Amino acid sequence: MNVVVGVAGGIAAYKAVGVIRALVLAGHDVHVVATESALKFVGLPTLEAISRNPVHHELFEGVAQVRHVAIGQAADVIVVAPATANIVARLAAGLADDLLGTTILASTAPLVIAPAMHTEMWQNPATVQNVATLRSRGVTIVGPGVGQLTGSDSGAGRMAEPEEIVARVLSAVVQKDYTGRRVLVTAGGTREPIDPVRFIGNRSSGKQGVAIAAAAAARGAHVTLIGANLEVPVAASMEVLRVGSAQELAEATLRAAKDADLVIMAAAVADYRPATVVEEKIAKESQGDRLTLELVRNPDILATLGERRADSQVIVGFAAETEPDDERLRERARAKLARKGCDFLVVNRVGWSEGFGTDDNTVAMLDKGGDIVLETSGTKSSVADRILDILQFQNST
Repeated sequence: MNVVVGVAGGIAAYKAVGVIRALVLAGHDVHVVATESALKFVGLPTLEAISRNPVHHELFEGVAQVRHVAIGQAADVIVVAPATANIVARLAAGLADDLLGTTILASTAPLVIAPAMHTEMWQNPATVQNVATLRSRGVTIVGPGVGQLTGSDSGAGRMAEPEEIVARVLSAVVQKDYTGRRVLVTAGGTREPIDPVRFIGNRSSGKQGVAIAAAAAARGAHVTLIGANLEVPVAASMEVLRVGSAQELAEATLRAAKDADLVIMAAAVADYRPATVVEEKIAKESQGDRLTLELVRNPDILATLGERRADSQVIVGFAAETEPDDERLRERARAKLARKGCDFLVVNRVGWSEGFGTDDNTVAMLDKGGDIVLETSGTKSSVADRILDILQFQNST
């Protein structure tokens, strides 16, 4: 996808680098159009290195190629981040006195802007009216948030975070191919209590599962996300149920799965839990040098789903393995696929520095017959979309 990122001259311009980087890592062709004042905050070499394309900033450059309109005509989507009060006013008025203005006016692509300015400027009646005008024209406004601004100021006007902006950019152009489908996603890692302050758990942050839920919602699905101890923010575009332990996850999942067309089990579920949960903190003075815990097996949620599912329901399992050999990793995935009775299994390698908690992922996806139908690497957002691309054609309605 051809994405044009407009960068205006505000202190939040440094956050535009994160927006550009995320879009590039997601596999999109990113072209930056910067105002002259923006380049006083972020250097041209930085923007070119991150975008992997030349940065455009002069209205009269590339005249023979009619670049002042060609960039906008070629865009699939345009995002302006940050959008200063001045830029918001110029967009509302339809001004085209620089390259960013002509690019936007010459484009029929969806426009997303991320305002960033001081609170007084954001609340000024002129800005309020300009934002309302842009919304009435179908422009997507992302943020602003409330937080620390330039200097000692704090309040409304802080530019939205890059991941939120990117999600809104992608949802502005994504095909709504999941409209009408009810999707259930589990994410995060369960925690099995030992006493009121300790637990047995894992290092899953929930990033991949949340990315899948967000992508499904952006593509039109009605999404229920069951999150176990999530360490990442969740968009408001989905229903969220929060759980802690594997038993809580099992109860919530089996209840919610009854109405789901597609169930994606991305959560990392503890296989065992303490047989007894102590009501008071275990004092080391009372235990000596060794503490022995008796563990009992947790319910197999994925296998139970397979036994209870409706004929039309599609179930996707996840397997996180530390096996270093690719072929043996896939054999382990095939064995798990056969045991669990799901339709697809997504397997990824995890370790001390990969898989859990990272922004990127490498996965293989196997179908019921054990054949590999997808191998992909990239940001967890891009991996989420590739998984949904495979599942898009499943008859789940």
